[in-house]
Amino acid sequence: MVLSKAVSESDMSVHSTFASRYVRASLPRYRMPENSIPKEAAYQIINDELMLDGNPRLNLASFVTTWMEPECDKLIMAAINKNYVDMDEYPVTTELQNRCVNMIAHLFHAPLGEDETAVGVGTVGSSEAIMLAGLAFKRRWQNKRKAEGKPFDKPNIITGANVQVCWEKFARYFEVELKEVKLRDGYYVMDPEKAVDMVNENTICVAAILGSTLNGEFEDVKLLNDLLDKKNKETGWETPIHVDAASGGFIAPFLYPELEWDFRLPWVKSINVSGHKYGLVYAGIGWCIWRNKEDLPEELIFHINYLGTDQPTFTLNFSKGSSQVIAQYYQLIRHGFEGYRNIMENCHENAMVLKEGLVKTGRFDIVSKDEGVPLVAFSLKDRSRHDEFEISDMLRRFGWIVPAYTMPPDAQHVTVLRVVIREEFSRTLAERLVLDIEKVMYQLDALPSRLMPPVPPAPLLVVAKKSELETQRSVTEAWKKFVLAKRTNGVC
Repeated sequence: MVLSKAVSESDMSVHSTFASRYVRASLPRYRMPENSIPKEAAYQIINDELMLDGNPRLNLASFVTTWMEPECDKLIMAAINKNYVDMDEYPVTTELQNRCVNMIAHLFHAPLGEDETAVGVGTVGSSEAIMLAGLAFKRRWQNKRKAEGKPFDKPNIITGANVQVCWEKFARYFEVELKEVKLRDGYYVMDPEKAVDMVNENTICVAAILGSTLNGEFEDVKLLNDLLDKKNKETGWETPIHVDAASGGFIAPFLYPELEWDFRLPWVKSINVSGHKYGLVYAGIGWCIWRNKEDLPEELIFHINYLGTDQPTFTLNFSKGSSQVIAQYYQLIRHGFEGYRNIMENCHENAMVLKEGLVKTGRFDIVSKDEGVPLVAFSLKDRSRHDEFEISDMLRRFGWIVPAYTMPPDAQHVTVLRVVIREEFSRTLAERLVLDIEKVMYQLDALPSRLMPPVPPAPLLVVAKKSELETQRSVTEAWKKFVLAKRTNGVC
């Protein structure tokens, strides 16, 4: 006789997760469970569910870094339990952040002496950096208006309609009117002339994008600066520029060193950049750099005394991890200017390989520019039977995550697919993606179109309703026919 022993509910040991009761129960979704489960079971069950996520390396929708060297991974894990805000306890981490700020400021040609400390701060991303820069512009504008005895209750900010949603958040959260320069067919970035025409005495700044998320294009910051300089001289308004270099800030200095977009232009007062994009760090780090101390109002800065030294801080949040700050410093000293230039050149060349492969298919129009963020944005030449959303959906069957989206106003009739080329995206993967896109197009050609107009339904036949007497006669006639048919067949 086989003896069996039931495992008690309180037994916390598990020899095999898949032989245990833990895989038979649904995971909690709304309430914390009453009982504990073994660590092995918790890990296995969560890990298995996470397998349904997409592969980050094949997520071509994202600008965010998905690969770092193992040595940097070790530094990240070693510092994962450090709270950055504890400056007393972790002064070296604070020092590493300050070094990053100085290096990035010099990269952006801030007017600093060789040993002069730059004005900037590490953030959790470009969204926080933009909020901080916007607050500085608003406070400076308000202070200036108060000193002049003028109203200061209706600030506005000017951007292109292609800006990231964080600009809309800033405007709504901090009560600033957002004035957008609309796009047009074939021109998917902010027009500097239209932007300057919209400037008035209540404009706290004009925001230029160095690397539009829509098609990677750099806006003409130099032209914007020149036009704004002329208007400022005519009006005395002193309207400044902020450059949102979230994507392009770690690209332009290495690929286009002669391009003037940064602090070389006198009206550029602050710049944000995402360390977790082409700064080559995992998600969770951004930077905001100011031209000089006068551009960041003192009343926005909080001062912390750590180890007898004044430590200024200007952030929206309090606690945050130290790992990404350390990882950024690792990348800056590990690669240096030469290494970053080589990586960005590789990204650009692989983007050109992908672009040329798509052009050879004869199926697509290229919407992105060769100069800008290394990405390829493209749209179908013939949308009569299928559209870009279908291509995006079918590419997921091959593992690729390629977004499809419509452009903002007034170019919303244009739909594009976009592939972002990151550091770890090789030429082999670019060539493979082209092959898979061709397979998808072949499969779509064999499918009925989702875009064809629906076949109109057949007209309904109108049948006149019979009276009760007519219905009885019809039934009687039918029975007569039935009986006669039976008799004819010799059945009684």
